[in-house]
Amino acid sequence: MMRAIFAAVILAMASGCASVPPLQSSESIQVVGASELPSPNGASSDTGYLIGSYDRLLVDVLGFEELSKREIQVDAAGNIALPIAGAVHAAGRTPDEVARDITAKLQAGYVRNPQVSVNLFQSTSQYVTVEGQVTEPGNYPLVGDMTLIRAVAAAKGPSEFAKLDDVVVFRTVGDKRMVALYNLAAIRRGHYRDPQLYAKDVVVVGDSPGRRLFSRIVQASSLITAPIIALVSSNAL
Repeated sequence: MMRAIFAAVILAMASGCASVPPLQSSESIQVVGASELPSPNGASSDTGYLIGSYDRLLVDVLGFEELSKREIQVDAAGNIALPIAGAVHAAGRTPDEVARDITAKLQAGYVRNPQVSVNLFQSTSQYVTVEGQVTEPGNYPLVGDMTLIRAVAAAKGPSEFAKLDDVVVFRTVGDKRMVALYNLAAIRRGHYRDPQLYAKDVVVVGDSPGRRLFSRIVQASSLITAPIIALVSSNAL
């Protein structure tokens, strides 16, 4: 089965050459004609960070002692509770949206001109995982416009001998598992765009254990001018 995956993706690498026959897929992997991974469930890249249950927020109301830099954890139902404002639904919303809701509730509670800010203090729900040949592997909050290069930078950059031509992104799209192979150096040179990342994406940089197959595939081509996007069967990895 692993040989079938290897053969199918090698064909994808070679498909950019006119002399190579049209790309073929196998039962294990289906290479798709796309320039980037699709977003999961139609998620938008411009909505900003969406708060989740058990995230920790830092709420600050200027001049209001009870709400001065107050650290609050979102509960299992996605709510936070504040003096005067009461319960405020936070899950699935951006910090700015929650701040506007708190402002409205404080005004309804006769607080004049409340100046409210809400910031992410600690994320437990919206994150990307960065593994492999990076300085600090781990989970990193998906804050703002997170891209592949920014995720690697969040992990304090590639390690000294990292293979920048061997970077894999795994993503669940609906009920399907997809994978993309990238050349980080090619992205930096502007050969193709720095891909957008989404919550629960897994990034593997270089020759990490269990991903050596992808390392060999990437090395099979000396010129990579576009990522390889594939749909992977549930038992392929």
